[in-house]
Amino acid sequence: MVDAPAPGRRALLLVNPKARNGAVPLDEIREALRAGGITTFEPPGDPDCTAVIKRYAAECDLVILGGGDGTMNSAAPALVETGLPLGILPLGTANDLARSLNLPLEPVAAAQMITTERPRPADLGWVNGHYYFNVASIGFSAELAGDLTAESKKRWGTLGYAIAAIRVLRRVRPFTVTIEHDGTVEKVTTIQVSVGNGRHYGGGMTVEETAQVDDGKLDFYSLEVDHWWRLIALLPALRRGTHGRAEDVRAFHTTEIVVRTKRPRPVNTDGELTTHTPAHFKVVPKAVRIVSPEPGAVSPALAGISLPFSFAPRS
Repeated sequence: MVDAPAPGRRALLLVNPKARNGAVPLDEIREALRAGGITTFEPPGDPDCTAVIKRYAAECDLVILGGGDGTMNSAAPALVETGLPLGILPLGTANDLARSLNLPLEPVAAAQMITTERPRPADLGWVNGHYYFNVASIGFSAELAGDLTAESKKRWGTLGYAIAAIRVLRRVRPFTVTIEHDGTVEKVTTIQVSVGNGRHYGGGMTVEETAQVDDGKLDFYSLEVDHWWRLIALLPALRRGTHGRAEDVRAFHTTEIVVRTKRPRPVNTDGELTTHTPAHFKVVPKAVRIVSPEPGAVSPALAGISLPFSFAPRS
């Protein structure tokens, strides 16, 4: 059963000032929330949103976070532990989680939606003890996340991902991974493996065309291409989420998977390098609740949007 919006709610409002749009004026956002029956409080100081959420959990009915996917990712452990619902103000560069949930991308419209919609269950991905909303990757995207700077995202937005991607493409090399899932063991040569929980990542890429944040499964794919130019050719399919049909892309659904490499390789979760191989992935069904429209509803703020190329899901 999904909770109905309740009048007179109190929200812990946390905004990441380092997000691409983290300096947005908040007065209009606060007023939109107040008009919809939500009062907010904003503790000063502590940049660790996980610690703040835990500290004030008993004093609020929901948490409203302003930032990008990295901000949402950092709050996941506290949201799981406290059970508090999450409202999202998309203030990052890519805002892939917001796109996956069909949220308005304009902050005031997003605030207004928080006052009218319900908290709905969403899954989380998990790898080696780290939660993630969108996708975890090993290989190309992990190298890209390491190269992409906060300064370039601030300056170029999602175009900054494309600039960094072209630079990384020139040095990317295939590597061997062993994949264990559903009682099978496979050894493949790839330039990237990705394990998606949500639908969108990387400022315009789609994990899989039917993926949803609440479908109870992980979407795996491996890019087993011979030449870097083939990756460029795959871009339209990667944007649509139909790349699993290509002969040089291995793709399947699962709920748990282990990926091993000869030497430890970094794992990128929602744009942060958080762990290394060997990597044990699993889905955590209905781990959190996020205020969002009915599944299938399309936010007017998303209609007609065309995104530039990008691979790295950091925000």
